[in-house]
Amino acid sequence: MESRHPAAMSVEKNAAATAATAPPIHRRPMIPRRWFGPYAALRAWLDMAGGGERARPRPHSGTPQPAWRAAARRRRAGLMSATVLSAAAATLVLAQPATADGLDWAEAVHLLLFFLLFGWVSAGCFTALAGYVSLRRGDPFALSADRLPAGAAPDPAARVALAMPICNEDVATVFAGLRDTCESLRATGRDADFDVFILSDSSDPALRAAELRACRELRELLGPGLGERVWYRHRRRRTKRKAGNVADFCRRWGALYRYMVVLDADSVMSGECLVKMQALMEANPRVGILQTQPVARGHDTLHARAQQFLGRVAAPLFGAGLRCWQLGESHYWGHNAMLRIEPFMKHCALAPLPRRGGLGGEILSHDFVEAALMRRAGYEVWLVDLPGSYEQPPAHLLDELQRDRRWCQGNLQNVWLVAEPGFAAVHRAMFFSGALSYMASPLWLTFMVLGVVSGDDATHVFAAAPLLWVLTLAMLAAPRALGVALILRRGQAAQYGGAPRLIAGALLEAVLSGLQAPLRMLAHTVFVLGALTGLKLDWKSPARDAVALRWRDALRRFGPWALPAAVVAWWGQVPMLAPVWLPLLLAVPLAVWTSRPEVGAWLRRHSLWLTPDEVQAGLAPAPAPTPVPVPVPVPARAEARREVRRPAPAGSTGLAALLQSLVSMPALQPQRALARALAMVALALPVVPAVLTPERTRVSVAYLMAEPAPYEGRTAAATLDMRKKATKNVKRRYDQRNVSTRL
Repeated sequence: MESRHPAAMSVEKNAAATAATAPPIHRRPMIPRRWFGPYAALRAWLDMAGGGERARPRPHSGTPQPAWRAAARRRRAGLMSATVLSAAAATLVLAQPATADGLDWAEAVHLLLFFLLFGWVSAGCFTALAGYVSLRRGDPFALSADRLPAGAAPDPAARVALAMPICNEDVATVFAGLRDTCESLRATGRDADFDVFILSDSSDPALRAAELRACRELRELLGPGLGERVWYRHRRRRTKRKAGNVADFCRRWGALYRYMVVLDADSVMSGECLVKMQALMEANPRVGILQTQPVARGHDTLHARAQQFLGRVAAPLFGAGLRCWQLGESHYWGHNAMLRIEPFMKHCALAPLPRRGGLGGEILSHDFVEAALMRRAGYEVWLVDLPGSYEQPPAHLLDELQRDRRWCQGNLQNVWLVAEPGFAAVHRAMFFSGALSYMASPLWLTFMVLGVVSGDDATHVFAAAPLLWVLTLAMLAAPRALGVALILRRGQAAQYGGAPRLIAGALLEAVLSGLQAPLRMLAHTVFVLGALTGLKLDWKSPARDAVALRWRDALRRFGPWALPAAVVAWWGQVPMLAPVWLPLLLAVPLAVWTSRPEVGAWLRRHSLWLTPDEVQAGLAPAPAPTPVPVPVPVPARAEARREVRRPAPAGSTGLAALLQSLVSMPALQPQRALARALAMVALALPVVPAVLTPERTRVSVAYLMAEPAPYEGRTAAATLDMRKKATKNVKRRYDQRNVSTRL
C-alpha cells in the first residue's frame, strides 16, 4: 500500500473542508482591459483620437449633472489658487536675498524644490482648514445618512456580502474582530440581508486548519440565521494579492449580491454603520463606492496610542476636507467600504502594468485605480462620515514602515496611469499627490542638502529661511490646533481626559511626530530609490507575536542611520540641522521605547492620549478619591508662618482647577519633591553613578536593554524579574474589550 505524506493529506483534507464551507458557485466573468500607457494615452489625447468609449467619462443613464459637480469645480479651483499663491509668495520671499546677484543653478533648483514642498504643506493645511469649516457649518452637498427617509422598507434583493480577504494572519485577531462585527450586525435585526465570506490566501496548511476551526466556532457562536451564512474559501492559485482575492470572489459569487463590503483582517464595523451604508447605496443609485473613514484603535504601545489620538483629533479634519474638495469623486482605500458589485465587475478589473521593474507588473495600490475606473464608468465615489468603522494601527515604527514600503511602490506605479483616457481630473490629481506623498521625502532631503551646500554665501536663498521655517511649522501644526479647537468648541474635552490633558496630549504627540519625522523621511527616501531602480528591498517587520520591538531588530534596521547623522553633526551644522540628525542618532532607542506597551499603559493611567472609545468603555482611570485630612499637631511658630491658601471657587474647572490641585499636592513639598525626582532619574536615566546605587544601576540598565515583554508591574526590578522568568513571547492580541457593547 502506497504511503502518503502527512502534509499532502492535510492539504486534501483542508480542500474538502473548504468545499463544504463555501456556497454553490455562480460564475460570472470579470475581464480586465489593457492600459494605454502614458505615451500612447498622451498621443491619443493630443490627436483627439483613440480610447474609444474610454475617451471621456460617461454620465449615468443620461440624467443631468448633479449639483455637487459645480460646487466641486469651484472648491477645487479655490484650493488650487490658494496653494499656488501661497507657495509662490513664500518662494519670492526666499529668493529676495539672491536677486541682486542673480541665481545660479543650485539656487534655482533650491527654489523650485521649495515651491513644490511649500505647496504640498500648504495644501494639507488648507484641507484641514476646509474640514474645520465644514464640520462647524455642515456641507449641503455632502452625502449624509441624516438625509435618509425615515422608515424606508429595505429591498429584499439588496443583499450584501461581507468579504474579508486574509493571508497568513493571526487567527484569533481576525475572528475576534469579525465576531464583534457579526454580533453587532445581528443586534440591528437586519442581518438577514448580509452574508459573510472569509477569503483565505494563507499558504501554511496548519494555519488554514486553524482558520477552518475558527470559522466553525464562529458559525456555532452566531447560531441559526447569520451563523449559517458564514462561509470560508481558500484560494489555491494565489495571484494579484488582495485585488486578485476579491476579484476571485466576484467571479464566483458576485452575481448573488448587489453590494459587497470589503474588510481588512483588522477591520471592525458596527451593524448600524453597515445598515446605513446599505440604505445610502439604495437611495443613491449613482453611487458605485461608499468609503467610510476608519478610526484607529487596538494596541497599547506608545506609537499606536499616538496614532489613535491623532486619528481622533486631526484626522476628522482631513477627512472632512477631502470630502469638501472631492465630493462624488473621492478616494477608495480598499477596506471598510461598500461597493456596487455589478459595475465593479464590469469596469474595475485590473490588468498588470506593461512596464518591467519596480513600477511594473501587478498594481499594488489597486484601490485608487478602482475608484478612478468606477468614476470613469459614470458612477460616483463618496467618502462618508459614519461612526462605527475601525481599524488597527501599526504597533511600532518598523511595522508602519513595512506598510509604507508597499504603499510607496504602489503610489509610484499609479503615476503611469495619470494620462489614461477617461479618468476624472481629480483622480489624476490623486495619483500625482499619492506619489508626491512619498517623493516629498527625497525632495526634502535634497532641499536641505542644497541649503547646507550653499550656506557659505551671505546672500544665498537660505538667508530668509528662519521666518519661512516658522511659517512651515505653523502650517504643519495648524491641523492639530484646529482639531483641539473643534473638540473644545463642541464641549467634548471630557472624552479626552479634560481640556488640559487634551492640550498636553496634542503637544506631546507633536513632539513625538517631530522626532519620528527624520526617520520616516530617510526610510521613504530608500523606498523611493528602491522602487525607481527596481531593486528588491527586504524590509520585513518582526513577527506579529511580538508587539514590542526587539533591540536587535531595531539595531539592524535603524542602526546604520546613525552614521550619516554623526557625519552631519560633526560637519558643524549643529544648530541648523539638529532636529534632523539628533533623532537619527537616537533612532534605535526611540523605536524600541515607543513600541513598549508599558509606556502606553502609563499614559493611559495618567489620562493622556485618551480617546472617546476608551472613556465610554470605562477604560479611562477613575478619579482618585479625596484623601481624608488627618490632624497633625503643628507648632505655633510654624502655624503663624503658614500661608493661608484660598479655596478654589465653586464650579471651577479646566486649567485653573488643575493648577489648584497641583499646588495642593503634598508631592510639591520641597523634601518629597526632591526625593521623587531623584527616584525617577534613578529609574529612567541610569547614567549618573553618583546618585545611583550599584544594584539599582544594574537593574535599571538591564530594564532598558531587556527584550520587550508585556507590562506586569510598575518598577524596573519587577518587570526585569518577570522577563527573566518568561520562556516565550506572549502574544498581544487586538484589544477587543467590550467591543460588542460599544458597537
